[in-house]
Amino acid sequence: MKSKSKRPQTGFSQRGATDITSASEWLAQQNIEEIECMVADLAGVARGKIMPVRKFQTASYMNLPLSIFYQTITGDFPDLEGIVGTVQSDTDIFLKPDFNTLAVVPWATDPTAQVIHDAFHPDGRPVEESPRQVLRRVLSFYHEKGWKPVVAPELEFYLVEKNIDPDYALKPPVGRSGRPETGRQGYSISAVNEFDDLFEDMYEYSKAQGLEIDTLIHESGVAQMEINLRHGDPLELADQVFMFKRTIKETALEHDIYATFMAKPMALEPGSAMHIHQSIVDMQTGLNLFSDPKTGEETALFASFIAGQQTYLPAATAMLAPYVNSYRRLSKGSGAPVNTHWGYDNRTAGLRVPPSDAENRRLENRIPSSDANPYLAIAAALACGYLGMTQGLKPLPPVDTDASNDPSADLPYSLIQAVIKLERCEELAELLGPAFVTAYTRVKQQEYETFMRTISPWEREFLLLNV
Repeated sequence: MKSKSKRPQTGFSQRGATDITSASEWLAQQNIEEIECMVADLAGVARGKIMPVRKFQTASYMNLPLSIFYQTITGDFPDLEGIVGTVQSDTDIFLKPDFNTLAVVPWATDPTAQVIHDAFHPDGRPVEESPRQVLRRVLSFYHEKGWKPVVAPELEFYLVEKNIDPDYALKPPVGRSGRPETGRQGYSISAVNEFDDLFEDMYEYSKAQGLEIDTLIHESGVAQMEINLRHGDPLELADQVFMFKRTIKETALEHDIYATFMAKPMALEPGSAMHIHQSIVDMQTGLNLFSDPKTGEETALFASFIAGQQTYLPAATAMLAPYVNSYRRLSKGSGAPVNTHWGYDNRTAGLRVPPSDAENRRLENRIPSSDANPYLAIAAALACGYLGMTQGLKPLPPVDTDASNDPSADLPYSLIQAVIKLERCEELAELLGPAFVTAYTRVKQQEYETFMRTISPWEREFLLLNV
């Protein structure tokens, strides 16, 4: 087991390569000894192998079982009867490195690199169940139209005391003052400064990996933070979110606390979101298709993009809110959206049009929670918008009142309800890939069934002697 450094390695700022030759030169320059070859599973957990650099340089691909994309968050597997070539037949898949993602692992003591891989079948077909391939698939539909999506994720998370007994509620950590937060400190600079050492390491780790952090703020929850990433290509931004989650978790552990992306980790605190800002540009001209180039006014495509999200997000919610805990955030009075209404600078609606000039016109999807797999959340949101644009859908009128307690726009109330909606939506299955939808829904059904085997304290308190 590799030991972890107390301070970040320095001197590593270059990221990415074009092929194995340039990657080998980079690895030699950085004196890299080991490399983490990884792929994100359905939960966004890094799976893969750690190998010596010499083996990585001589291997054209890496083998893993297809079953990594059928494993639940608890490590179980769903009933896969009727699915050909999955766990029962122990089918191997081939993982090929995307050299653009090559970066150091700055928290490792020994010089170590990491690279994200894409999954393929032996005959060269992309593995539909792989979240990164799902996003690539959705982007290919856009590219066929000459459209290029641009996204900017905003990621919320909590810092909490170490918690080794899941029966105990989480607590905020102690900062440099020696005291934990006792009240909500939204946008407080001093509350962020409580963890200056942690965030200094986080910024240095992020810089070493080429992660472009735009801003850091304190959110409204106790020790709840938000990181905003700069806008850019959806696949690159999904990679950055995937890498950032690892980064802040590792940084927090070095400071003897946890960082968690649970959607609702504490009952009386706000949930954590992954808001996704979205715009579409013309691939040839680079112009924002949401704004008329002559007048600067909103276009019909912008309206249809909004309408697509209003129409199809309920069926995509299982990817935006992927766990039973996610729906504790998407509930009345939680501060999170409970509908697909839209409005201008209206944070109580699920879909918000932020103030901007014509060039930067965009739609913010406020429904995803921070526990979502970034590849799948971005793919799902863009797929909904694409369907609206290609079908010429019309949105409902914008809302300029408080929509926070209006569930009328039929977002699902629970994970199992969300899974059923996804299963029944043929339009989304066509864009996301039928094999992926089958795998994902079966995994989520299994997770829900596992959760239902656990009896909660609420049930023992109110049902034990009263019913």
